[in-house]
Parts: sequence; structure tokens; C-alpha cells
Amino acid sequence: MRCNRFIRPFITTLLLAILWQSAVVFFDIPHYLLPSPKAVSEQLYSHWELLFLHSQTTFIEIILGLFFGFSLGLISALVLASSEALSRFLLPVLVLSQAIPVFAIAPLLVLWFGYGMASKIAMSILIIYFPVTAACYDGLRNTPKQWLELAQTLSLSKLNLLFKVRLPAALPSLASGLRIAVSVAPIGAVVGEWVGSSQGLGYLMLQANARMQVDLMFAGLFILMLMTLCLYFLVDKLLLRFIPWASYLR
Repeated sequence: MRCNRFIRPFITTLLLAILWQSAVVFFDIPHYLLPSPKAVSEQLYSHWELLFLHSQTTFIEIILGLFFGFSLGLISALVLASSEALSRFLLPVLVLSQAIPVFAIAPLLVLWFGYGMASKIAMSILIIYFPVTAACYDGLRNTPKQWLELAQTLSLSKLNLLFKVRLPAALPSLASGLRIAVSVAPIGAVVGEWVGSSQGLGYLMLQANARMQVDLMFAGLFILMLMTLCLYFLVDKLLLRFIPWASYLR
């Protein structure tokens, strides 16, 4: 069974690569529009040091963005759940904040935090923050009635009720929010690198596109996709281990 989990994605990837190569050859697609998998793999081999150097920067930005975005989202959800009056005031503000396009905020973040990692981490936090907050808050609001009735018979305080009953009940929802956050975290880092940076996979892809090195751009994109998949499956594995009662995560 474990072998099948690794063999199936490999077979799927191989079939997609064959279809990609066949489409390029059959339709005679120009290299500057769509490079072949062979050309991309050659760039991966010949520029692996450059790709590895830039991927380190992007990986650090993603990890730090995930940590701070998840932490802020969890704290915000707990604050919203602890006070109904506060949630009525802050929740619409959080929803309205998502109506602002990411590309409109990115130049401001670069202006405020500079061209270093800080602006890219801030962009990742903004993208991660709302899914985590919304998922956790939804889980905190939908605590099973049996749990609340049992807590009432034990005369738990509001604080104990929040941390010992409602938060454990909300962990499956929080896990779903974290899985979404892992999937979208690279977007924030790459968008920030596009707007203003001197390193990172987003910067490398932007420079490669400007020089018509489309195969190198695809190589950077491949590394970014591989990085995201590894992070997603690692988080998924950890969630299955630490939240085994969430049956829909199985």
C-alpha cells in the first residue's frame, strides 16, 4: 500500500510529461512559448546551483510566513470566539480586507519593509492569515452541544471552556485552514519577489522571462511546485498523527 502511494504520483507525472512533450513536438510549439520537458530538465541540471540558491530564500520566506501567519490567525480566532461583541465588529473588517488585491498591497509592503525578506514574509502572512482565522473561528463556533453541556455540568470558566473544550473541538477545522495556508503561502512570497527583490525563485523567474529564457523560468516554477508539494504532504502527515480523530483528514 505504501509503495502505491509513491508509485501512482510518479506514473501520473510521467504521463503528463509524455503528453507535454508530445504536444510540443506534434504542434511544433516555439520554444519561447512552451519549452519541452527535456529543455526544462536540462536547465534543472545545468543551473541547479543557481536554482538551489534562490530556492533557499523563497523557502525561508514561506516557512516564516506560515509560522507568523498561522500564529496570528489562531490568536485572532481565539479573540473573536471569546467575545461575541468583538467578533461582530472585527469580522466584517477581516472580510473586507480580503477584497483588496494582493498586487495592490505588494508595492506598499516593499515601501514599508524594504527589498529584503521582511516584505515577502509580510505578504505571505497576509495571504495565510484569513484562511487560518476563518477556519479556526468556524470550528470554535461549532463545538458539539454534548461537549458544551458536559462542560456546563463541570462548571468550567470561560477561559477553560475555550482552551479545554472549544479549541480541541476546533482542531479539525484549524487543520483544514493550515492545509490551505500551506498551499497558498508560496503565492505571497513569489508575488513579493516579483514586485521588488534581488533573490528568490520569483526574482529568478522574472529575470528569466525578461531574457526569454522560458525553460529556466519553467525550471524555477517546477522547484516551487515541488517545494509546495513536499510542505503540503509533510503537514498532512503531521496532522494525521496529531489529530487522529479528524476522520475526514484520513
